[in-house]
Amino acid sequence: MTTVLGCIADDFTGATDLAGLLARSGVRVSLRIGVPSEPPADPAAFEVIALKSRTAPVAEAVAETRKALQWLRAAGAQRFFWKYCSTFDSTAEGNIGPVAEALMAELGTDQTIYCPAFPENGRSIFMGNLFVGQQPLAESPMKDHPLTPMRDSNLMRLLTPQVTKAVGLADRLAVAQGAAALREKLAAMKADGVAHVVVDAVANEDLAVIAEACRDMPLMTGGSAVAMPLPALYLADGTLSADAPKAEAPKLGAGTIVLSGSCSAMTNKQVADYTSRGVPAFQLDPLSLAENGPQKALDWLAQQDLDKAPLIYATANPESVRAAQEKLGVAGAGEIVEATLSACAVAARDRGARRVIVAGGETSGAVTKALGVSQLDIGTEIAPGVPWTYCQSGGQQIALTLKSGNFGSETFFTDAQERLAS
Repeated sequence: MTTVLGCIADDFTGATDLAGLLARSGVRVSLRIGVPSEPPADPAAFEVIALKSRTAPVAEAVAETRKALQWLRAAGAQRFFWKYCSTFDSTAEGNIGPVAEALMAELGTDQTIYCPAFPENGRSIFMGNLFVGQQPLAESPMKDHPLTPMRDSNLMRLLTPQVTKAVGLADRLAVAQGAAALREKLAAMKADGVAHVVVDAVANEDLAVIAEACRDMPLMTGGSAVAMPLPALYLADGTLSADAPKAEAPKLGAGTIVLSGSCSAMTNKQVADYTSRGVPAFQLDPLSLAENGPQKALDWLAQQDLDKAPLIYATANPESVRAAQEKLGVAGAGEIVEATLSACAVAARDRGARRVIVAGGETSGAVTKALGVSQLDIGTEIAPGVPWTYCQSGGQQIALTLKSGNFGSETFFTDAQERLAS
């Protein structure tokens, strides 16, 4: 099968988020961890390549993205989607803008859109300003993100320092006029030299208009939700075959491990809910890990009944996170936790865990690499933007879910297990 849409995501949870929404179409979606070393053999209609580039040096992020684009082109894709977080996580240097401009140059296109809105998860854009629920981005918990603190809510101001060409806005009033009017608005902006267009969206209906207006662009960029309407559009016009292969779920054992490295506000609530249910739980302390290593956590894990889905977590409040970062450095504290959770994932798999639940973007990337996973097929959706996936690890078929820090309800860890069992 020739790939209809080639997607590149800047982290692993973002990639599963996008893949899960595309999989709502029922069509097989394949997620590749990193750029495959082999040429495309059996590409899916929707191919998603997950990179770990969100906080990488700009040159490294651009180089990896170009490699991903080359692979997707070889798979037959002619339309492409650059996926980043629905909270526009980045620094003044990038990497959202530089990667978008590199992709535009490779594809020979002089305009793209930016739409990180995800109304189902409370992310909306109005007059160019990004909201998390009812809070402007800069007043939300994202202002305290340890790697990419977001201190401005205006997407044009955030994007402008990252790109070399003009930035503009297609606001909610333009979107409300429908797809044809929005196409005309974008064409007029292109004629005026505006290459980077932030597009407002406050509801799923807006996303449908934007997808319809931009479906033929060589490159779209945004959060996952603006890509969600594309499969239906492609099926309607015959771009995507109606008999395209569907996803199938394998049979798996019941052993489960829950690993949480995210310190987001929602993941703190999810950990609190899960531990309140009396499940076995072990909290990691970065300072202790730096001094003594991961063995205490591994010893604890070796004594657990995996059918009870134990939890190992480094999730903590912002004050505790800052205290660890002051002593170990931002990168150092994160790397110590990621390495420990990765070791726990491998140990749990080797003891029979066939269901692995991971919370946190950086943690998900580290765990997935440690498990040696190179490709995932997308399964049932647990929460908006968070599906179960199926893959091979250590010669075993496992189910793996990678949850972005702020996604899911407070009962997510329990919901995930119930969803897979249903």
